Parts: sequence; structure tokens; C-alpha cells
Amino acid sequence: MLSHDRIWAAIDRLAERYGMSASGLARKSGLDATSFNRSKRTSPDGRDRWPSTESVAKVLRATGASLDEFLRLIEPGIEKKTMIPLIGMTQAGGGRLFTDDGMPTGGPGWEEVEFPDLSNEKVFALEVQGDSMEPLYRDGDILIVSPSANARKGDRVVVRTTSGEVTAKEIKRKTAKSVELRALNPGHPDRTIPASEIAWIARVMWARQ
Repeated sequence: MLSHDRIWAAIDRLAERYGMSASGLARKSGLDATSFNRSKRTSPDGRDRWPSTESVAKVLRATGASLDEFLRLIEPGIEKKTMIPLIGMTQAGGGRLFTDDGMPTGGPGWEEVEFPDLSNEKVFALEVQGDSMEPLYRDGDILIVSPSANARKGDRVVVRTTSGEVTAKEIKRKTAKSVELRALNPGHPDRTIPASEIAWIARVMWARQ
């Protein structure tokens, strides 16, 4: 059931997952830093103030979270945790580290991180290396990505080509023949990759900064 308290609690949980305060999440979303302050959640006469759908949309766009994932945070209860593999961007491009469906196969010195269980969703953690995803994601940030999630226009994704190149961008356009990718960093070029040259596409589900 949607309620005023649960909606605001979900925003607080989302901010916490990304290592931010509610004010930090508001700033990252392009809103006034005080937009999510507790004092703004009720009016002076005691009436509930709800976050607008526009504000929620900006939060999802800034974090890369989906609406389904946000709705999960509205539900009360303790989330089940699981351990998922963690690799670096450079490591993701080298060797035969992945199955045909885009999941890491494991190897010597394999690292893992704890993450809420997403049921049947296949996910792994990818450490950002370099500046190609700035200013949204920075060197050292951890992205939780899913090669099994449906990736559509506007989604932030990590793409691995058949030659082993790994790039992280936003889907601009996707057809049966190719995928057009928009650079997250204005200093990096956009790309168009033929579908025949794509090994897998993993949608960015969450980020830990």
C-alpha cells in the first residue's frame, strides 16, 4: 500500500544505498538541496506533502534505479542479502571471464560484495575505472549491473563487444541491427555498435559511491 510515510522512507533508503543524505540525493537529482528535508514533508498546518512524480523521476534518472526497484523500497521489511561477484572494468574486457548470457565465470582471487537479493535477476558488481562515466559515476564507484534485465532507450548500460572492449554509456537508440550509445561524459564520443559485435549488454541497476 502506498502511503506518505512509506514513499518518503523509500527515498531515504535510496539515498542511503548510494551513500548520500536526503539532501545529497536532492542535489544530485537537480533539485533544491532542501527538497527532501523532513521539515518539508508536512506543511505548517500539519498536512502531508508528497514528493511529486517529477521529483521521483529525477531521482530515478540520477541514480539509474528503475521504478520497479524504487517500489520495492516502499515495501516494509528486512531485505534478504546475497553475495555477488565483483570485477573491474579492465578485468571485464580481458580473457574468457563470462558465460554466453553475460555472467562472470569466476577465477583466482575472485572478490564478492553483499547486495540485496533481487530474486531471479542475474547481477554482478563492476568497479568503475577511469573518467568515462563522470560526472554521474566516478573512478572507484561500484555499479550493480544485470545482463538479464531488459535494456531500453534512456537506460545506463555496460556493453561488452565480441572483441573484448567494455564501454559504459546510455542507450540512445536500439534496433535489430545496432545500438546507439550516448556518452555520459561530454568529453567522450557517442558510439554506434553493430548488433553482431555485441557480446552482452548489462543494465545498471544500482550504484554505490
